[in-house]
Amino acid sequence: MKTYTPKPAEISREWFVVDAEGMVLGRLCTEVARVLRGKHKPIFAPHVDTGDHVIIVNADKVVMTSGKADRTMVYRHSGYPGGLKTETFAQFHARKPADAVRRSVRGMLPKGPLGRRQLSKLKVYAGPDHPHGSQSPTTMTVPGAARR
Repeated sequence: MKTYTPKPAEISREWFVVDAEGMVLGRLCTEVARVLRGKHKPIFAPHVDTGDHVIIVNADKVVMTSGKADRTMVYRHSGYPGGLKTETFAQFHARKPADAVRRSVRGMLPKGPLGRRQLSKLKVYAGPDHPHGSQSPTTMTVPGAARR
């Protein structure tokens, strides 16, 4: 059986907008990663970028359940000896809410050039406004992500 590879002419990209206000972070990010990869399309192939563009607004109002924001640590390293910096997810989210959501989605995408190309189709904004109105994005509903 031959491996199916979608041709560039067969791939059509849409724009979706997600309002993250009051949504659970992990459930939101898994659905966004699924759309960025293109797994919701019948022409999905794991080695080709067939996904759509996603805009996340109100990233500063996303929540984590059961106190995970205070228990989960975020690490970064400067590259120098002793350069490991740590902070809780709550501190990181308060400082850079858009980067906190983008980092969570990045961990759910493939590693390497394909994942970086898929991540470039993600646009995250802390507030309710975005500059992509000319693409006429459709509203995407995320099942199970609303806070309980």
